[in-house]
Order: sequence, then C-alpha cells, then structure tokens
Amino acid sequence: MLKKLSKIFRRNNPPAADEPHIISSGRHPLSPKQISNGARKVVEQLSSDGYEAYLVGGCVRDLMLGLKPKDFDVATDATPEQINQLFRRSRIVGRRFQIVHVRMGSEIIEVTTFRAHHTNEKKNHNDSRQSAKGMLLRDNIFGSINEDASRRDFTMNALYYHPQDNSVYDYANGLADIEQRLIHIIGNPSDRYREDPVRMLRAIRFAAKLGFKIEANTATAITGAHKLLADIPPARLFDEVLKLLMHGQALATFHLLREYQLFGILFPATEEALTNDSGYYQAFVEIALTNTDKRIRSGKRVTPAFLFAALLWPALKEREKQFGQSGGSPIYTLQQAAGEVTARQCQRVAIPRRFTMPMKEIWELQLRLPRRAGSQAFRLLENKRFRAGYDFLLLREDAGEIQPGLGDWWTDFQDADESKRESMASAVQQPAKKRRRRRKKPTPKKPANE
Repeated sequence: MLKKLSKIFRRNNPPAADEPHIISSGRHPLSPKQISNGARKVVEQLSSDGYEAYLVGGCVRDLMLGLKPKDFDVATDATPEQINQLFRRSRIVGRRFQIVHVRMGSEIIEVTTFRAHHTNEKKNHNDSRQSAKGMLLRDNIFGSINEDASRRDFTMNALYYHPQDNSVYDYANGLADIEQRLIHIIGNPSDRYREDPVRMLRAIRFAAKLGFKIEANTATAITGAHKLLADIPPARLFDEVLKLLMHGQALATFHLLREYQLFGILFPATEEALTNDSGYYQAFVEIALTNTDKRIRSGKRVTPAFLFAALLWPALKEREKQFGQSGGSPIYTLQQAAGEVTARQCQRVAIPRRFTMPMKEIWELQLRLPRRAGSQAFRLLENKRFRAGYDFLLLREDAGEIQPGLGDWWTDFQDADESKRESMASAVQQPAKKRRRRRKKPTPKKPANE
C-alpha cells in the first residue's frame, strides 16, 4: 500500500500554496465500493441539495493504509441545523463541538460542519469560548474546507474523499506523512495541545494502533503540555481511556503513555505504585494488558470493569498496606482500601458505577477463592463474577504475586464432574479458626464493712 502512495507522489506535481493536493480517480487505491451505503447516501443527499460533502479523517486514512474503517465520518459546509432539517432520522449532539448523527438503516453517520479558526472577528460567546489556559470550551465556529483542514488534529486526518468523482484531497501533506509512517500535528504543537489536551492521547493511540512514530516536534511538545490533561473533565477521560486500551494495542499504548508522562495523569495512584514497584506490579499490569489485546484481536468480549480492576490493583495493594496497619480483618481492610482508591481515581477518570461495583467484587473474590472447603467452592462457582475473579487470580499467579497452585485447583474443579468436585472440596483443609480467649469476669469485691 505504501508503495502505491509513493507512485502517487511521483505522478503528481506539488500543489500550489493553500491548495489541496488532488489525487484523481485511478491514481489511488480507494473505490466508492469500499464506502458504506449509509455514508454514500449522506454525501449524495448533501451534494444534491447544493452542499459540499466529503468523507473525511480516519476512514480515508485507514482505506489508504489498506485497513477496514470502523466507521465513516462526513464533513460538509451545511450547518448542523441545515443537516438536521435535511435528514429525517437525525439529531444534533454535543455542546462543546456540535455534530449531527444521521441514521441510515442500522448505521449512524457522524456529520460535522467545516470548522474555522477562532479569530476575534468570528468569536461569539455562544459558539466560541476558551478557558484562561487556552483550552477550547466551545468550538462551533464554521468556515470553509480549507479552514477545516487546518483545524484537523494530524496531517494524516486532513484527507477528504469524494466518492462521486472518486478523488482524494490532501490539504496538509498527509499522504507524505502516511508514507513515512509519522504522526504529525497540524500547526504549532504547543498551541494545538493547549486548545485540546486530548490530542496528546490521540497521538499516543494512533502511534500504538498504526505502528507509526510521533514526529519530533509533535512529541517534544507533549513533555511541556502533559499536565494540561488534568484539566479535561473526568467523564471525557473515561471515554478516552477506553479508546486507548480497547483497540488491541493496550500494551504498546501503556508503554507510550508512561514514556510521555501521561499515564500518571490518568492513573496517579497506579503510577506511584509502579514507580515504587514491589517487584510484580509492572509484570501484573503488562500481563493483564497483553491478555486484553489477545481477547480483542480474537473478537472476544472485554469488560471495562476487569480492565480497571487490573490497572488499579497496584494502587489497591499499596493502600491495603496502610489500612492493614490498623489491625482490621482482611476483608474490611480491602473494602476500605477499595473505596478510597476508587473514589480518588474517579476524580481523574470518572469510572461509572456499573463498572466500579463489579470491579470491587473481582477484588473481593481474591480473598474468597482460597476458601474452598465444604460447600464454599460450589457457592463460589455460582457467583456471577466467578469467571472474572478466576481469570484475575491467574494473572496474579503469572505475575509472581502469589504462588501457583490455587489457579490450577480451580481449573480442575471447573472441569470435574459432580463426584470429583465433592472429593476435591472435601480434601481441602478448612483453615483453623482462631479461638477467642474468654475474659474472666472480675470477682466482685466484698463490702469493706463486712
């Protein structure tokens, strides 16, 4: 595929300043047949009504790389209100950045209006707002396709494709960067990160997902801007963390996040624990992320509850040590530590309750799984979180946190028939309970006058 792109550059003369590099039909590997029916219909409808409309961004980039796009996005000069009126099954979403979701059959096509720069002439409180640090709080200044291209995050995402004439429009030399496998931000990196610090996470995600390198200036600016990520709302960071770690390259993403000091912004307590590694924390997280990648690549389901349980485990173990000094029971200590670790983490990345509850149950099962005597093993096997707790236990053994053996027992127990299970459970020694010493009642003193 990259060889084909090289031919494109040799065939075409460089475009004039501020003009797109146009690759006409037959000189690129794209075809309208590769575009979903819904996306084609949206472009055709907008075009027939007199608007400009193009496929844009990641879908064009992926097709150029020979990859299958996850979804198709459309950019147009029609305003959100005009788009919404044009399509019966559509709705405007977002306040900070208005887009229109157009439903075509089972597809949802994301349609955006061309954006422009936030100049003093164009600024309006209702459609443009920036924080004191320069972060865009509202970004609804509309403009031309040329302006829109300069507002895109990376050069490889400033590619526009028109399926009707089968031409690709490259406004930021993105094809050259794709050929060189570079993540290259458009404009001044420091300014662009200040506008939206999430762009730093996007650079990491694309580098890990595509196997690209981050261009020198694009990378260097992250070092000076990484703390700005703490200003992003926790709910938005939750969505970004899922994008980072659930695309099949979680391990590579983890290493890049740590390299650019971004992991500590997202998971401060875990980063602190990893820095003071007890010996198995790093191995545990790496094994957990490797398994996550394998499951995603093989099409298996991964629940965010398990992922966050693994990422926060080092932080939990460190907090357990502190609470354990008070002499409470192991389960009480774990619950105290879990509550505090979860609450603090949610201040940075807002993990929804539907994930924090099973996450805590997975942690608590680590104390219950060793208790297998009598009917306890059968009750645990029926627990709805058993499988997640069992998988988590295997990760701990693989990382060297605990001695192997318990995981094998549970593996055999699951595979055994009822009779075998009975004998396995009967053979387990019930932990001896500590006998509580009874206090002797004090002998009542006789009255002094007797």
